[in-house]
Order: sequence, then structure tokens, then C-alpha cells
Amino acid sequence: MNIQQNISLKEYNTFGIDVDAKRFISVTSLKDLKQVIKSEQNIFLISGGSNILLTKNIEQLVVHLNLTGISVDNENENFAHITVSAGENWHNFVLWCISRGYGGIENLSLIPGNVGTCPIQNIGAYGVEVKDVITHVHTIEKATGKEVVFTAEQCEFGYRNSIFKNRAKDKYIVIAVRFKLTKNNHKLTTSYGAIETLLKERNINTPSITDISDAVIHIRKSKLPDPKKIGNSGSFFKNPIITINHFNQLQKKHPNIPSYKVSDTEIKVPAGWLIEKCGFKGMKIGNCGVHEKQALVLVNYGNSSGKEIYELALKIKNTVHQQFSINLEMEVNII
Repeated sequence: MNIQQNISLKEYNTFGIDVDAKRFISVTSLKDLKQVIKSEQNIFLISGGSNILLTKNIEQLVVHLNLTGISVDNENENFAHITVSAGENWHNFVLWCISRGYGGIENLSLIPGNVGTCPIQNIGAYGVEVKDVITHVHTIEKATGKEVVFTAEQCEFGYRNSIFKNRAKDKYIVIAVRFKLTKNNHKLTTSYGAIETLLKERNINTPSITDISDAVIHIRKSKLPDPKKIGNSGSFFKNPIITINHFNQLQKKHPNIPSYKVSDTEIKVPAGWLIEKCGFKGMKIGNCGVHEKQALVLVNYGNSSGKEIYELALKIKNTVHQQFSINLEMEVNII
């Protein structure tokens, strides 16, 4: 095993935070990963680095999960079952599917990170969640090194949530994800965000999965910063779900408050709207700030520390709670 000493993790997290790994190894095979687990009791796993905020140097052995590969296990006239290794870039996989006519994840275009993270977070955007197309999650149990396969039901998926963030947190390493995607009769979702409006502007009345993906990419690029240019982790907070009674009280003071009905008793409110109403949109504090086009995104303008960004997040969280009695939950993992 090629273990390196004192390696900067700046290139391994999308916030671009410059912290050091005391020891670092990049694994490209299952055999190497199992060997690392066998020899090391306490490891810190990193993949695409898109959903973490590093606030300190890492003392454990940092294992960069670089497992790659895509295989079509079987397909028929209607569906394709595809297994994807955890180290594959998510957006590249989406484009790979669209180029082959496989539908179901076009709304999730341009989400940063790798495939291995998608079931942990149950990533979602524009009315679609990845749980809708996942059939199995392949993992390795840290304690034993054994391969364990979870069905979608066993993953206990919720809104930006799964068993891997709760009962099974830090107990398993996701090594691959199996998807069931459509080949025809695609279930298209166009009613969320600006997709429908953009399609109309483009005179597209019967959109294809390519059209929807192109629209999502255009929308995301227009309001979200490229992590390669400005360090960020996409949406920093989850959109809160509140009771209808709570929402009705807020609506009296804020008639234009946007919302999405979740159930007969609950409503989802955009966190970005709440943050913007509190005056944070476009605010710059030191080397970090809130993006000027999307208040849900915290950014590193170059030399910010993870602690600076975390302190800004806490300030936003406290202000939103004071003004709206809503407790924002961070979507990003604070390390």
C-alpha cells in the first residue's frame, strides 16, 4: 500500500479547504480497500468531497475511494439495470445514461460529487430523488470487511437521508450502486423550478430526457457557482418541512412565501428564500460568504478556513430561527 504523508486535501473537497491529512492513500480496487480496512481500525473516507466541510486537519488515515466502472447487468425492452462503482463522477454518469436513452436521473444533472455519495444523501433536485431509481447499494462492513448488499427498502431513504446517515453511520463503505432506469415511457418531471418555463421558451412541447437534462444544466449554471472556480458544496441547508399551522402563521406576515405541499399536514419551504429574507444573500464575510445568485449556497472566495464557513452557517441558522421559528438543518457534513 502506498501511504503518503502530510497531504493537502484542498483538491479533494469542493469547498477547496486547505487542511492536511497526516496519512493518505488512494484506493483503486476492492482488494486494496479490504486490505486497508483489515490493517487500519480508524479511517477517514473521502470520495468526491462534495458534501463535506473540513474544519481541521485529519489525524486518521484518509482513504480516497477511487473505485471506477459502469456495467449494464441486464436490460429488456423497458428497463436497464446498471451497477456503478462508487468513485464514478455523478454528472458524468448522468450524461452516460442520457446518451444511451436511459431515463430517470435527468433531473439530477450537474449535481456535484461521486456515485457512492448519492444513496447516503439520497440526492435530489427538481422533483426527483435518487431513491426512486436505486434498487441495491453494495457496501463493505468496516468491522468485518465483508460485502453487504442493501435493498432500497433496507436503505431507509428519507428526505436527504438514509440509514447510512443514521443507524448505519460510519459502519459501512458504499462501493457500488445499482440502478433501474427506463428505456422508454420515461416518467418526466418538469413542474419543479424553472424547467417548464425554460422548455416553453425553447418551444419544446414534448421534451425528451436530453431536453430536461439540458434545461437543468442551464438553470443550475445560471444560479450556482462552479466549484472549480468558487469553492462550494452546492446546497448547504436542507429545505425545512414545517406544519401547515406553522406555515399559515408565517403566511400572514409573508403572503408571498413559496411552498411545496408534502402531505396533508406538512409543507416544505425553500431554505434559500428564508436565508435571503434574513439579508444574507450576496453577503461576504472575510474570505467566505453567501452566493449572490443563490442564498442556499455558501462559498469560499479563496482562502477561507472551514471554521469561517461553519461560523457563517451557524449565524444564518440562528437568524432564520429567530425570524421564522424554523430550525435549518445542515445538508453538508461538518468535519
